[in-house]
Amino acid sequence: MTDMTSVTSTSSLSLQFAAATDIGCHRSGNEDSFGYDLAHHLYVVCDGMGGSAAGEVASGLAVQALIQSFASLGQSGGASVEDRLLKGIYDANRAVHQAAVSDPQLRGMGTTMVLACLDGDRILIGNVGDSRAYRLRDGACMQITLDHSLIEEQLRSGMITPEMAERSEMKSVITRAIGVGERVEPDFFTAVLQPGDLLLLASDGLTRYAGEEVISAITRSAAGLDEACQALIDYAKKSGGVDNITCILLRAVEEKTPSDETDLGQPAFTA
Repeated sequence: MTDMTSVTSTSSLSLQFAAATDIGCHRSGNEDSFGYDLAHHLYVVCDGMGGSAAGEVASGLAVQALIQSFASLGQSGGASVEDRLLKGIYDANRAVHQAAVSDPQLRGMGTTMVLACLDGDRILIGNVGDSRAYRLRDGACMQITLDHSLIEEQLRSGMITPEMAERSEMKSVITRAIGVGERVEPDFFTAVLQPGDLLLLASDGLTRYAGEEVISAITRSAAGLDEACQALIDYAKKSGGVDNITCILLRAVEEKTPSDETDLGQPAFTA
């Protein structure tokens, strides 16, 4: 398990930040990865898939490629945050796909991705697969992203009922992933943040157990972001913990003065 708390600022809001990951109760390795670039206000969670250690490779490659691409395009200037995120996702897809094609032991690997990037008082969310983003405000929790999974897409289209979805053996089947093909189509969402808002990025190792009411209750009762991340992971493990569990929590706060800011440091990637 890894966790940390830091602060990164934009022109109007700052984000307090904590993250944690856990192998869960039944897996022999952790195929989740998360990363962040505090200087560019970018955070990402990936949940890898594939035989042997391929899932871990896929998620790690995707996190690194996204963050490096986003920072690199920002240095050249002129590109919008949306364009930089889209290129970062494309570059992540290319990195994972090329690695899978070039190494028979990595053939077929891929990863989900959910990311958040602060731009002024708005947060930009991107996702591929079934890792999710939630916003919590005044005790209410709302899912922002839409899962790219067979069951959720059938639910949204009315093909099946919630009761049928709950009994289905196809819950783990996703319809989009980073790296499984030459191209990928992400979804993007924008939310306006207010001071006090929380944003949660999580792999399905958490969200298969913790719904919106549970997430809201746990984050409200925790003493801080680190404690909330650990409490969410503990809940998933007590509920079964069949998969790796990763979460990032962000809290929007009023902008701090330069003397109050912490050292932003270098981008980081954690598996």
